Parts: sequence; C-alpha cells; structure tokens
Amino acid sequence: MTLPGNAFLAMWHDIEPSAQTEYMEWHTREHMPERLSIPGFLVGKRLIDHALEKYRYGTVYTAENLDVFRSPAYLERLNNPTEWSGKVQPSFRNFLRVACERLASAGTGDGGAMATIRLTLAEGQDDALTAGANGLCKALLNVTGAACVHVGAARNEVSDIRTRETEMRPGMAEQGFDVVVLIEGSGKPELEASVAAFEKVIADSGLGLSDPQTIVYNLAYELSSADMAAVA
Repeated sequence: MTLPGNAFLAMWHDIEPSAQTEYMEWHTREHMPERLSIPGFLVGKRLIDHALEKYRYGTVYTAENLDVFRSPAYLERLNNPTEWSGKVQPSFRNFLRVACERLASAGTGDGGAMATIRLTLAEGQDDALTAGANGLCKALLNVTGAACVHVGAARNEVSDIRTRETEMRPGMAEQGFDVVVLIEGSGKPELEASVAAFEKVIADSGLGLSDPQTIVYNLAYELSSADMAAVA
C-alpha cells in the first residue's frame, strides 16, 4: 500500500500519562475511523515509541491532495469535535502538526516501523529540493533497513488554520520544520541501526537540508479509506 496520494499530514505529540490508555482506545475506535471517512483521506498510520520522553506518539494521514486538509468536510469535523474528542484532546502535550506536499516516494509495501526526519531547508533551495527529491528517495532506499521512502515539504498556510480542535489542545507552540523524510522499514531496531547512514545521505545530497531531528517509531495501527468503505 505504501503512502498513496499527493499530500500527507504529519503529527508528533505526547499524552498526559493518566489519559494514555483512553487516548489509544479513542484513536483506534473513533478518531482514525472518523478521519478516514472524510472524502480525500486515504491512509492513516499511528506510530509509537514508549521509551521516549518527548514525542512518544506520531500520526501520518495521507490525502489525494493538499486541499483535502483545508476542505469544508475536514474543517467541519475539526470545528465540531465529538464528545469523546472533547474529553481526550486536552490531554495532548507538545503537539506538532504540519501539512506536507509529497515531493517524491520510492519503494513498495508497508513497513512495520517508520523513521521521521524533520529538516531545515536552506534559503533559496526550494527548486533544488523539488528537482532532487526523487534522487534523494532512491539514495535513501539503498540504505540497509529501508523499504519505502517519502519526502514532503511543509505547507504552513494549510497547517496554521485555527479550529475548535486546535483550541482544545494546550501548548501548541512546537518548533516547526521545512521538510520531512519518512522512511519505512521492517522493524524499529533495523531502522535505528541505520539512522546515521540516513542522515549522512541527506547531508551529502547537496539539497540544502540540515539539522535532522530523527525519531524511529513502531507502527501501532493502520487504517485506510478502503477499510472504512468496506465496513460501510
């Protein structure tokens, strides 16, 4: 399946310890099904690393295009959260949410783990990044442990739309990024062993990417719009 569509929404956050079990239940039973029922949403992946003190949880949603993340159907849900969402959302901490245009992908299938690498792009390098994204994906795919690679450029004009849900989450002031690389692999230990190699490939790409912020997660749950259509 890999990550279909031309855009994805990436999130990193923590949950107040007393609410972690309820968060997982809510996210699996209500929240992801709700999101994957919105027109244009294609796949959702929940990520987790229980050992982390910050950004223990991650989520990636893919969509047909960037406009899905500011569509009337999506904004309607963001501005009218469910009762359960209203209970869980205030327990979020260190919340970072960025809509991205997918520039390139390489590889096939789904990995059991994902590395997320947030990056800074040097000024004036936008065109070079667009032209070189495919080459970067292919180079990263050659690193041991990688199965699929995706490169996305942050589009803050979409991410920064204020909604009722954003108001419910405290402390939404996390450091953003310009580019994110998502690398899927067969397992968390395999990807962790290759982090230095991934970061070296990015540094050597000549695309003006720097300051890698890398986290490797296990895949906790995955849901697709096809799953939701089958249930309906």
